[in-house]
Amino acid sequence: MPQPGLYLVATPIGNLEDISYRAVRILAEADLIAAEDTRHSRTLLEHYGISTPLTALHEYNEMQVLGRIIDLLNDNKAVALISDAGTPAISDPGYKLVCAARDAALPVYAVPGPSAITAALSVAGLPPDRFVFEGFLPSKAVARKKKLEDLYNEPRTMVFFESSHRIRATLDDMAGVFGKQHQVALCRELTKKFETVLRGPISEIMHKMDEDPNQGRGEFVVVLAGCPGNQEGAAMNALRLARQLLEYLPASQAARVAAKLNNVPRRNLYDALKDSEQS
Repeated sequence: MPQPGLYLVATPIGNLEDISYRAVRILAEADLIAAEDTRHSRTLLEHYGISTPLTALHEYNEMQVLGRIIDLLNDNKAVALISDAGTPAISDPGYKLVCAARDAALPVYAVPGPSAITAALSVAGLPPDRFVFEGFLPSKAVARKKKLEDLYNEPRTMVFFESSHRIRATLDDMAGVFGKQHQVALCRELTKKFETVLRGPISEIMHKMDEDPNQGRGEFVVVLAGCPGNQEGAAMNALRLARQLLEYLPASQAARVAAKLNNVPRRNLYDALKDSEQS
């Protein structure tokens, strides 16, 4: 039997064979499995003949279920936490439970395994040595563009999750902020039957999606190249031009013109322009 404690067990992101021997053993021998969606997780458990009791733990009930699980851990029970796919608490429920267990000085164990983030990075063909994970971008267009503009000078490779409902709009916004020739890898349905990885300029990827509607279906991990080292110089040139244009144009228009000519985000330039006016 496993030692008492909370076990964060990574489960397959698609292919049911992508699970470790240890993960199967912990799931089979635990006193309880807390799953993001018990109906979804039951498929995996039945595949491996696991009959451990299940309880649901998701973003809407985590605070209510948390107390019960902490009580079990205090009673020297072993509880396994799993998400629908991949590593729990990474863009999935579980963080609050882990914090509560740590605050109560209860043991928490990692049972590592599949992760869509590292799987996508490994096959994307973009620099994987330094990266930043941004999860899901905002669903609203204005907020999504603002978030991308905030990342304009990010030198590290960027990783995002995205749904089929918004993937095209997200790529459009990325092209608008970073440029149509910016490199991206679109990783679709990783480890599943219809897995594809498209890599190239954003405009080329969108063209391939237009040619094959299937490329817009499924679950996506978007790996976006970091910004080149000359972005800071472009931003400085844009700000210098915008200041000169202030003699003839309002700040908003000066920022718009300078941003377009230097291919930098207008919002960032406008904010910098206003800051310099106030100082």
